[in-house]
Amino acid sequence: MIRTDRSHLYVAARSHPGMSGKNNEDNFAVSAYFVSKMNPTPSVFAIVSDGIGGHSAGEIASELVVNLISEAVEKREGGHPVAVFQNSFYRASEAIFAQAEQDPARKGMGATAACAWVIGLQLYIAYAGDSRIYLIRGNSIQQLTRDHTWVQEALEKGIIDNEGLKSHPNLHVIRRYLGSSEPPEPDLRLFLSPNDTDARARANQGMLLEPGDVILLCTDGLTDLVEAQEIRQALNGRTLAQTAEALIALANERGGHDNITVVLLGVPPGNKREAIAWVPG
Repeated sequence: MIRTDRSHLYVAARSHPGMSGKNNEDNFAVSAYFVSKMNPTPSVFAIVSDGIGGHSAGEIASELVVNLISEAVEKREGGHPVAVFQNSFYRASEAIFAQAEQDPARKGMGATAACAWVIGLQLYIAYAGDSRIYLIRGNSIQQLTRDHTWVQEALEKGIIDNEGLKSHPNLHVIRRYLGSSEPPEPDLRLFLSPNDTDARARANQGMLLEPGDVILLCTDGLTDLVEAQEIRQALNGRTLAQTAEALIALANERGGHDNITVVLLGVPPGNKREAIAWVPG
C-alpha cells in the first residue's frame, strides 16, 4: 500500500497513563494509505495495544505488537485483510515470546491487540485480549468485539451473571494475548448484534460503514470505568478530538487506575459508500 498524509476518515487519538502513577504500557498507531498505484481506494488502519508484564516489559510488548502488525498491513502481507491479520498476529506473538525468553526481566510479557482496518468504507477487525472496538451509529453503540477474559467465558457459560461483574477478582485474567507460548489466533468475529452466532459474526467482516459512523478502539482503562452509553453520550456536541479528551477525563475522574487509550475514526457525512467500496487487487 502507498502511505499518505491525508485520511478519508476523521481521526482522533489520545493516550494517558492514568492516575495511579504507573508507566504507560499502552501503544497505538493510525496510518492512512492508498491501496496501490493502480487502485486509489483510500485505507485507514488503526491499532491499540495494552502491555502485560509490568515495569518496562509491557510497554515493549505493546510497541512490538503495534509496529509489527502495522508493518504487515502496509506491506499487505497475505493480501486479504483477514489473511494479513492471521499472519501478523502470529509473527508478532512469536517475536514477543522470543524476546521474553532471551531476557529474564521480560519473562511473561505480552500484549492485547485491537485492530480496525477500513478500506474504502469496508471495515475489517481483529483482536486478542480485552481491548475493545465499538461502532457508534446514530444514537446506538455496539461492541463489535468479545473480551478474551475469564469473566467473559464464565458469563457465556452461565457460571456467573452481570451482577458484580466489574468487581469480580478474575476481571482482568486474560485468556488470549500476544506473547503467549502458543501464538494465538486473532479473533475475527465482528458482532453487529449481541445475538450474532460466531459464523454470522465472522461473515460480518467487510461490513460497509455509513456516513456519520464512528469506530472507537480503546484499552480497558476506559471501559473498566466508563459504560458504553456514556461513551455514546460523550460524542454529543463534541468533535472527535474533544470526545477523546472527555472520555479520558471521565475515566480519570473515576480513579484512572490504569492506562487509558482512545482512538476514534469517523466517517464524514455525505460519503457515497458505494463509490469507495474496495475491489481487491
